[in-house]
Amino acid sequence: MDTNSKTMRLILFITGLLISTISYGQTSLKEIGLKAGKYKVGFKHYTVNDSTRTYRIHNEFNNQLIERPIPISIWYPTKGDDNDSKQLTVLNYLEILKEEEEWKNLPNYFLLDWFPYLWNTPENKAHLSEKTNAFSNPAILEGKFPVVVYAPSYQASSIENFALFEYLASNGFVVISSPSRGTETRWLEGGTTKDMETQSRDVEFILKEIVSYENIDSKKVALMGFSFGGLSNAITVMKNKTIKAIISLDGTERYNYPVLEKSPYFNLDKFSIPYIHFAQKEIPKEVLTTEKIPEELNYKFQLYDSLEYSNIHRYRFHDLTHSYFSSFGVLFANRDKRQDKSDVKIMASYNLLCQHTLHFLNATLKSEKKSIDFIENKPVANGFSNSLISKESKKAIEKDFTYRDFNDLAFKQDYEDLITLYTKTISDYPNLELKEGMLNTLGLRLSFNPEKKGQGYNVFLLALHIYPKSANLYDSLAEAYLHNKDFKNAISNYEKSLELNPENQNAIDRLKQIKE
Repeated sequence: MDTNSKTMRLILFITGLLISTISYGQTSLKEIGLKAGKYKVGFKHYTVNDSTRTYRIHNEFNNQLIERPIPISIWYPTKGDDNDSKQLTVLNYLEILKEEEEWKNLPNYFLLDWFPYLWNTPENKAHLSEKTNAFSNPAILEGKFPVVVYAPSYQASSIENFALFEYLASNGFVVISSPSRGTETRWLEGGTTKDMETQSRDVEFILKEIVSYENIDSKKVALMGFSFGGLSNAITVMKNKTIKAIISLDGTERYNYPVLEKSPYFNLDKFSIPYIHFAQKEIPKEVLTTEKIPEELNYKFQLYDSLEYSNIHRYRFHDLTHSYFSSFGVLFANRDKRQDKSDVKIMASYNLLCQHTLHFLNATLKSEKKSIDFIENKPVANGFSNSLISKESKKAIEKDFTYRDFNDLAFKQDYEDLITLYTKTISDYPNLELKEGMLNTLGLRLSFNPEKKGQGYNVFLLALHIYPKSANLYDSLAEAYLHNKDFKNAISNYEKSLELNPENQNAIDRLKQIKE
């Protein structure tokens, strides 16, 4: 079997399409038992276009290209008192699924027949009328809320984890999601690097979209992905420094790490934010053998093992198989008698998955002490047996502190008290080197800006503290003063430069020019 065939078999397995021994689940939103937070939940769905990419509607069977549509689903805290807003049912969510699957006019009575991962059973029909915790289109609550950008599983919908999204929104987060789509059409190629890059670009499009929301704190952004979405999120983190944390719901970065490595953006050194991976239970030997799945799938966590600069946690939920890391899976997926636990255990573990996700977000985006302790604790200390949840953690190795890191600190304090800052920093990081040329360029760059000239002078004073015998630094500082028409200080510093280098022709010419 070639590499592409193996990849496709793995993708199909972990998305739950190879189940040969099935039973029907009996679950409900009420029995999942997620206790909503203090906020009511609003929901909106709309579509925007990415004009930089083209796309074709596969089901129209023509060659017509359009701008790439990006359907967006967003959950958010709200007062919930809009008169026109109605409480959503599961069916309302599935109507969005029709649009995203490009069957917008499909009659509702075909829903469970048309999409194979929903299954037309009496139990699943009963879900359609269940009320959810979200209301349609009310105004977002005033304030600034941290945001979670969600990447769905392989070729899946933006709403596949709606119960988790509602739970997070009720606890003060905005969640925004878009479906997993192929590069040219709705269909992916089979879990390739191209597929991953396409989904990553969609995530980056949403990262730009959130800037348009006044009530979203764009400085507090986390990524969350299920299955294939975990893979695309991992590469997005390596490209984007605005992300503060990442959550993987049994992400494919574990199952198909080579796809990640093939990306031109792959760089583990740029993955340095808190990362949490929630993994499924061990796959029984019978299933591994029947489906020809490598046994290492059960124990290999290559991204987790490879990361050095992140504080990371890896949990295993011993009552959850892969499908049940989503609301759709818990409610609609058929059960595999070879490996799945009872519905009661599945719902209870999904509830715990949601709680752990919330604690991680509270810890990383809100710095809540209670949640920080929860995530740092072993599951037993939080009241969970090792037979239910197990955990491993790794602390980040401290990166070398560079001139860029120092400049970030200097920028935060508006380039004031730089010598004091340098003295403290060099005691903590004795290998720090601030090169003369860098300081010289930065000082000139700031000094030539009339609004930042004082900052530039401060950079030169630091540079001269480090390199007191540099004729060139005195010459540049004099240039900065001259540019800003401070002739007295310009003369003084040209003269100091000449004391150190009597052959400095620029200083000789400038002094003559000023005196004339």
